[in-house]
This record gives sequence, structure tokens and C-alpha cells, in this order.
Amino acid sequence: MASLGSFDATQVAPAGDRSALPAGEYKASVINSEMKPTKDGKGQFLEIVLEIVDGQYKGRRLWDRLNLVNANAQAVEIAKATLSAICHATGIMQPKDSGQLHNIPMIVRVACRQYNGDTTNEVKGYKKLSTQTTAPSSAVTTEKAPWE
Repeated sequence: MASLGSFDATQVAPAGDRSALPAGEYKASVINSEMKPTKDGKGQFLEIVLEIVDGQYKGRRLWDRLNLVNANAQAVEIAKATLSAICHATGIMQPKDSGQLHNIPMIVRVACRQYNGDTTNEVKGYKKLSTQTTAPSSAVTTEKAPWE
């Protein structure tokens, strides 16, 4: 057993649904980013936390990891291409710090995959938020994204 001190559940909102989001495109922004060591300690990845900014799933979060320092050259190439997509989507083409990419709405393409018997989300792409879009930004769109 563990002591819970003076915890009062009437003072804290219950956790919401944590099931995977449906595959689709969502309006989101980076709300946090941090370089972290890889499991083997020989590399580093940029962990990006994204938050859906409107629609039915507003407030839900997604994570992406970019292996920017890694012995695997292909992993680094993929990470740099993903970072470039984020930069193009946010309009920040030469960031000196990942914090410069925070709080800028963009479109994030999300897929679902099976992992250890559970359905999880995977960020598959980023694109600039279109100012001409009239459809709800959290809805699944039927037009193909430029990375497809």
C-alpha cells in the first residue's frame, strides 16, 4: 500500500478517454519538446508533444520522436526530414531552438497501428494549416496529403 496523503478526488477532474484517436488529420500544435537519450545511451531523440487545438478531440495529446543523433544514418535522415516538415508547417525554417516551433497550429496526419494488442496512434505527417480550408480541422479529410 502507498500513502496518498490528503488527496481529494472531488478537487481533481477524472482522466478522460485515453483510447487512440481515429486516423485522420487534426489541427494541432507542438506544446513541448525535449532532447532525450536513446535507450542505448549512444544517441538522442527529440521528443515532441503535440496537442489537438480544436474540434471533438481538443486537448488530446500525441507524441513524436525524432532520432536526430543516432548511429543509424537512415534514422537520422528520416528524423531530419520530419523536422523539416514541421518547420515548413510552422513557417519557422531555421529554428535555433525547438521551442520556436511551439504553439503554432498546423495539420498533423495521424494513423493507427497495433502494438502489444492495443491500438495506438502514430504521427505520419505534418503540413501547413491552410487558411482557405472551410471543413472542420479536426475532421478526417478526403483529399490526399502532399506526402502520400
